[in-house]
Amino acid sequence: MNGNNCFRQIHRWLSVAFTAAVIVSTIAVLQEKSTVWVGVLALLPPCLLMLTGLDLFLLPYAARWRRRWE
Repeated sequence: MNGNNCFRQIHRWLSVAFTAAVIVSTIAVLQEKSTVWVGVLALLPPCLLMLTGLDLFLLPYAARWRRRWE
């Protein structure tokens, strides 16, 4: 598995983790058992999703840039 496929797989699994974190956070808020770690749990996956998403977004531009300088 090359780096591109690895980042795509990580990005997909992070979206699953984000969905689960939102569900857990919503349940905690509805039961009025919300704590700080529940909020952090819901914020960590989107930050990682942003990083992997930016990498995937920039891949075509980086490939074009590399081809131009060859």
